[in-house]
Amino acid sequence: MPPSTCSPTASMLTAPTWKGFLMAFADKEKERTYKREWARKWRASNKGKVSEQIAALYVMEGGIYYGRGDVDPWDEARDARKYAGPWPVVAHPPCQLWGPFAPINFKRWGGEHNRPGNDGGCFRSALAAVRRFGGVLEHPLTSKAWAEFGIPKPWAIGWCPLHSEEYEQRRWICEVWQSAYGHRANKRTMLYYCGEMPPPDLIWDRPKGTHQCGFHDQRGKARNKPTISGKAASATPTEFANLLLSIARTTRKP
Repeated sequence: MPPSTCSPTASMLTAPTWKGFLMAFADKEKERTYKREWARKWRASNKGKVSEQIAALYVMEGGIYYGRGDVDPWDEARDARKYAGPWPVVAHPPCQLWGPFAPINFKRWGGEHNRPGNDGGCFRSALAAVRRFGGVLEHPLTSKAWAEFGIPKPWAIGWCPLHSEEYEQRRWICEVWQSAYGHRANKRTMLYYCGEMPPPDLIWDRPKGTHQCGFHDQRGKARNKPTISGKAASATPTEFANLLLSIARTTRKP
């Protein structure tokens, strides 16, 4: 992230300006090396002064992650698939084409843009970013993307480890209900975390939401709650966004 956008600490940095950096390094590999070194110096010089920067990927323009000095938001216009570090990430890849209704919609409407799983590589890229830079990826528990990429569902309440010698970072998964963090619907969510440090404990309670997302239950009025859809259904509650940021900040050893 450009030093100029971190105004509280810009005066502490001795690295070249972002514009000068871009002019000096056209080669992409040198660019990535420089970013990692800049991030290392930034963390060392500001240890204990400000929180580490976090990149929020696949987020809504002007949404909950905007207007914060410690967050670098990547909306659709910036194309989070191009994110090349160096910060840990909170990733919200689009889920519409991975949900249970995706095959139904494709059968009804057709079109490659409606084909289940055809998200343009967003989930794959988000997963790669979390594995490379550390952080957390959130997606619906019922998303078919998990199975597509060989990630099992949590088998217990709490964080379930997925450690393997082939991974440089340790990995965990869990199920959490966003209703425990202020969402009006249950919104059962699965988190995938990669980091050098264990993830923090969460609220594992599963309070029933007052609303439901999506279609009405066809089995009768008694089984239905008020329905929320669109932006309200997909929006991340402030408390849950803060939780995800705090998880991403635990990825690296102090």
